[in-house]
Amino acid sequence: MRLTSSGPLHATFEFGDLRVISLRDGHLDMPPTLLRDESGGPFDTLPDTVPLVDGNLRLSVNAFLVSDGPTSVLIDTGASDTWHSTMGSLFDALDEAGVDRDGITDVAITHRHEDHVGGLVAPDGAEAFPELRRVWIGAGDTSVFTGRLEPFRDRAVPVTHPAAVTDHVTAVPAPGHTPGHTVYEARSDAGRLLVWGDTVHVPSLQFARPDVSWEFDKDQAQARASRHALLDQLAAPAQFVAGAHLDSPGVGRVTRDGAAGYALEYLAPPIA
Repeated sequence: MRLTSSGPLHATFEFGDLRVISLRDGHLDMPPTLLRDESGGPFDTLPDTVPLVDGNLRLSVNAFLVSDGPTSVLIDTGASDTWHSTMGSLFDALDEAGVDRDGITDVAITHRHEDHVGGLVAPDGAEAFPELRRVWIGAGDTSVFTGRLEPFRDRAVPVTHPAAVTDHVTAVPAPGHTPGHTVYEARSDAGRLLVWGDTVHVPSLQFARPDVSWEFDKDQAQARASRHALLDQLAAPAQFVAGAHLDSPGVGRVTRDGAAGYALEYLAPPIA
């Protein structure tokens, strides 16, 4: 997997016969008190290796476009104007990367939270992707299509088991963070890329200690089990990961580190 171009809001990778574009929607600052230890209780002492910004954890917010040329799938959409003002840059990121929104017919959502699904609607209230035909989402998260997202309900494709989104991208249920949390597997002649949504929120901590969970994990035990299973799969040759909250651009390789931990090697330097 090779970086071919980048800018403040995007990074483009050549991935065999696929092109993968990381799109930066912004960032989100959250208190460390949201971390949970292995027993599900409050996390006591934050290691010095975990950086803080004004006492908060800074989480990148990323989306990813996977293209085989004729077909492109946008995985997650950022927040648009639904949450913090530090997010909502996805549309500028698409412009910077030279991607025409009119060419996006399939959006794949990892889960129902605003920073992943809010960008289906532009700040002016119009649909962000005028030619959108399908919205892939875990069946357990389809309740999100109410209010401003109601118009997408009839285009939702509920995912209950591994399902082909395109010839190269497969939706795979990985519940825990939400009931419908779904990861998307992109396969090329160079290997496999797993776009894994909110499997990890704090990369500086949760690779080394994958039992650490997040208050907003709906089922912390299930989220922990999903994280362990995915990390175990990824710690192998020709396996790559892209994460919504990995440091932007958020694409890397997983290696084993010790008996129970892992490490992440980024394929491009994090964007400040």
